[in-house]
Amino acid sequence: MSPQLHGKGHHHKIPRNYCFGCGVDNKEGMRLKFVYDKERHSMVARIRLRSRFMGPPGHAHGGVIATVLDEAMGKVMKIHNVIALTSRMEVQYLKPVPLHQTLIAEGRPKSHRGRRYWTVAEIRNQQGDVLARSKGVFVAIDPMRKFGKHLEKMLKRVGKNIKD
Repeated sequence: MSPQLHGKGHHHKIPRNYCFGCGVDNKEGMRLKFVYDKERHSMVARIRLRSRFMGPPGHAHGGVIATVLDEAMGKVMKIHNVIALTSRMEVQYLKPVPLHQTLIAEGRPKSHRGRRYWTVAEIRNQQGDVLARSKGVFVAIDPMRKFGKHLEKMLKRVGKNIKD
């Protein structure tokens, strides 16, 4: 399958995904997998944070919690079919987020105007208690304009061309 690197309205596919939050090729990353929940019009992931993400004893580090929330809000851009980067993000840490338990991370769209997209996200335990939540602003970009030279290098390493 050829990599597709197009603008708005097209699927973006690169040969390797090393994103810390969602990259399946990043062995050190979190490998979060979000799916679209049609009924809730949101992106949802079931996650279990391992010991290596520890902050306080038995609980997740605040930076890891922020990463999960950022990924949840970022995946909302798939609903809009755009590539967008985090411009602003605010996190509320409501309760300690436990390790080794199934948690739900969910991101939802709020509104958008032009290139700006407002989103919210939360992490819940199995009982439905909200442990942390966030709100953010994302700005749509042209990935080729922003990251084209880096994508070209990545593709060359795997023997592909951007035009393939």
